[in-house]
Amino acid sequence: MQSTFEGAIGIDLGTTYSCVAVFLHNAVDVIPNDQGNRTTPSRIAFHNNQLLVGDAAFNLSARGATGVVYDAKRLIGRKFSDKEVKEDVKNWPFEVVATENDRVGVKVEHKGETLVLEPQQISAHLLTYLKQCAERHLGKKVVRAVITVPAYFNDAQRQATRDAGAIAGLDVIRIINEPTAAALCYGLGVGTALGAQGTDAAKNVLVFDFGGGTFDVSIITIDCGAFEVRSTAGDTHLGGQDVDQAVLKWFLDDCKKRHQADFTSNTKVKAKLRSIAEKVKRALSHSTQEEVACDGILPGGDDYVVTLSRAKFDEINAGVYKRCLDMVDRALKDASMKTTDIHEIVMVGGSSRIPKVRELVSQHFQNRQLCTGVNPDEAIAVGAAIQASILSTDAAQQSDKTAGVVLMDVVSLSLGLDVDEGHFDILIPRNTTIPYTKTKEFSTVYNNQTEVEVEVFEGERPLTKHNHKLGSFTLEGITKGKAGTPSIVVSLSVDANGILTVAATETKSSKTKNLVVDCKERLSTDAVNKMIEEAAKMRSSDKTEASFLLRTKEVESALVSLDEKRRKILAMSISSRKLEKLTSRCGFIEKALAWLQGPAREEEDDVLDGKVEKIWRLIQKADVTAKKLLLVAGKKSGKKRSRDDDDDDDEEAGDAGGDSEDDGSDDENDDDGDSD
Repeated sequence: MQSTFEGAIGIDLGTTYSCVAVFLHNAVDVIPNDQGNRTTPSRIAFHNNQLLVGDAAFNLSARGATGVVYDAKRLIGRKFSDKEVKEDVKNWPFEVVATENDRVGVKVEHKGETLVLEPQQISAHLLTYLKQCAERHLGKKVVRAVITVPAYFNDAQRQATRDAGAIAGLDVIRIINEPTAAALCYGLGVGTALGAQGTDAAKNVLVFDFGGGTFDVSIITIDCGAFEVRSTAGDTHLGGQDVDQAVLKWFLDDCKKRHQADFTSNTKVKAKLRSIAEKVKRALSHSTQEEVACDGILPGGDDYVVTLSRAKFDEINAGVYKRCLDMVDRALKDASMKTTDIHEIVMVGGSSRIPKVRELVSQHFQNRQLCTGVNPDEAIAVGAAIQASILSTDAAQQSDKTAGVVLMDVVSLSLGLDVDEGHFDILIPRNTTIPYTKTKEFSTVYNNQTEVEVEVFEGERPLTKHNHKLGSFTLEGITKGKAGTPSIVVSLSVDANGILTVAATETKSSKTKNLVVDCKERLSTDAVNKMIEEAAKMRSSDKTEASFLLRTKEVESALVSLDEKRRKILAMSISSRKLEKLTSRCGFIEKALAWLQGPAREEEDDVLDGKVEKIWRLIQKADVTAKKLLLVAGKKSGKKRSRDDDDDDDEEAGDAGGDSEDDGSDDENDDDGDSD
């Protein structure tokens, strides 16, 4: 039985790519996936009755295949009615639907059934895969993890990420902000081994985190092991995929303008062009222009070919770049700092490699040299692994370098209550260091009022209708009295994960009632537990499927080997009687191969297993016959044998074939019927 890893791993659950790392023996290991890659595409696919995750799913989407799902991070914790969801739906090849309480679901086909998966379930499949990669690397079962989220994730999105971890079988011991994790990586000078970074003097570090689907900028003061977040700003809907989308739109406009080809409603062509857009984005980080070719999509089957220069690429994405710099200015303002107060600018996230982005950021800070020493793709996972080691009690994860490290993160959005019929009363302002608790006294509005409704919001607008409602609850049983007499104390608490709880107390009756915000777009505990059970069943099913596929590969290989022997025998001088026996034994090969290599099979697992095992038994019998005949043919060496020898050989071959009732066309016909 596999032992359990007592420590915890760090996971960067990204929009486009994810990464997993572990801190052990004073060093951080970034864990490769089963393809040997240190980052994994954040995609899953349902294809030919299989669930594919990561690189396999990405390769399918590059071919324009259906059943590929991605961008779960742009859906997690959101409502179907959100404006951002409505916009994104136009660009996705998969179907997004509304589920209970305006939550979001993705419709997929799997094993003949239509499933509606919530973003938490999609993310859980990816987390399960990363967990398995870590288990293979460590040789132990992994149960604890630190997972990163964008600094601007709201309460519902953070809780949904924790739910995804639970569904994947992980105890999420901490949720930390991505820029904070990147600052940990930078501040502790993590490469292969852990070492000190720079001097002990306090530094103001600006982390520019431009990822695949989200953008965050945080200003963090690092002083003697203390990491204090001074401000954070960002957009959970701004990232490299917006760059890809802008390039895709340019491709579509170019096709329409130069070739009169309108692909705006062609999902398959758009998937191919979107994949090319991402490749062009990467290529233009190293070259000044790139030729694009997409085979056979134009009318008449012609190829679409165009050259895109870096200058044009930057022109297309000028709006994206401006949005990033606007967030930098906002973070500086919130921290009450000027550009000259920043000592280091750390660039992380794959999209931070874009040359124009680096140029503009450098210019914004008086042509300052940027810190690009950390790997933009791995820095956040490395920081998460460091935080996991700090929270761990496992001796192998302890280090003098991290012993005195203290993280002081902040809330990214102001938290408060609805008062006076629509006004937002802020109890916890944006950029307040967490964990933090704030209490405030309220009272009744009417005489003899026995209940009050408490509505909780987050945002920065003065009216609650313009902010994001987290939930509401009703406090009942208030002691009757004149308006303004009862004292009701409401407490808002944000824990170290950035997750909010609310409590209300009526002081006159001395009765206290602790309440959890009833946020309907969240999953209930029962719903999470149900998804955990479903995920466990799917993992079991996937394991069975993988075992079946491995067995069929073995059978297929044996069939091919048998067929080669048969062809070799047919080329030799063999008596017609022996040839009949061989033909009878091997007559099922073509149909069996066609069945194994054919399209998805819809039968039940036990039926499929039975068919494969029947083919395997036939292979074993036929293989014995083929080996005997090859031996006989080799002995003859092209010379005529005596009749006595020939009879002996017939007897030997017959013995190899087994009982007569299992021989010949009966086996062949029986299996042919099953393999269709």
